[in-house]
Amino acid sequence: MSTASGNEPTILPVGTAIVTRVEVRAAPGGVASPAGTVGVIVRPPVDAEHSYRVRMTGGEEIALCRSEFHVLKHYLGDGMRRDAMTEYDLYRSVIYRCIVGSRAYGLESDASDVDRRGIYLPPAEVQWSLWGVPEQLENPQAEECYWELQKFLVLALKANPNVLEVLYSPIVELATPLSQELLDMRSAFLSRLVYQTYNGYVISQFKKLDQDIRNRGQVKWKHAMHLVRLLLSGIAVLRDGTVPVRVTEYRERLLEIRGGRARWDEVNRWRLELHKEFDAAFQTTRLPDRPDYEAANAFLVKARRSMVK
Repeated sequence: MSTASGNEPTILPVGTAIVTRVEVRAAPGGVASPAGTVGVIVRPPVDAEHSYRVRMTGGEEIALCRSEFHVLKHYLGDGMRRDAMTEYDLYRSVIYRCIVGSRAYGLESDASDVDRRGIYLPPAEVQWSLWGVPEQLENPQAEECYWELQKFLVLALKANPNVLEVLYSPIVELATPLSQELLDMRSAFLSRLVYQTYNGYVISQFKKLDQDIRNRGQVKWKHAMHLVRLLLSGIAVLRDGTVPVRVTEYRERLLEIRGGRARWDEVNRWRLELHKEFDAAFQTTRLPDRPDYEAANAFLVKARRSMVK
């Protein structure tokens, strides 16, 4: 079925509930029904230029052009569609911004993008409103993404690698006093969960890379490089209790993989060796079993209170 510019079909099907936009009459001399009356489509037109046959609540049938009615479910939801950003620019609420990706890792080239990530904290009246706020703000053109504070904290507590790297990025462009407090307590998010999160992701993604090689004979070298880098990072987290974003020590070897100059069997062999190191680090790590949920919650409550006018 062809579609209009949105998600709505060009021709609405039988049974679609509608709300009239205009006053209508069933027949000459009949009783007029005001705009806002409910009906059901009983016969669609052959094309978008002709009228729908609609049965009204009293049983009478009328002909309506598409411009003369709303779809009921859309009509009921229209008041809920307001975007908080139409009245408040949520980008003004960014409290932390840093650079991640190859430039933060020390693996950049002249052509590398500048990837920015961070956190935003909306005013209480926007957060508490009927419409709420999105879990993240994304601007693909500018390579930017900002998580709402609560979403960010939850991901950090789950040892999400991308989020932990945001907390430990060596290139910070904006840090309000409140976000600096978060950076000062960032070790509270590190736990033995790093082992399961990092290791599990790498294992699943290497299986996909193997499938790509068998099915298409191609290797996604950049992805393979980042998986190896993730293993190196995870091992260091468990051993040292910090997230090493820069990979200066392994720069040349990682760039060799990214550039497709390494043999796949060598990359896979290194990966398996790193898994063994990861296992050993897990056995001896001093990190707690779980992150400090209480500290994270206390910070979130403090942050929320700070936004109450």
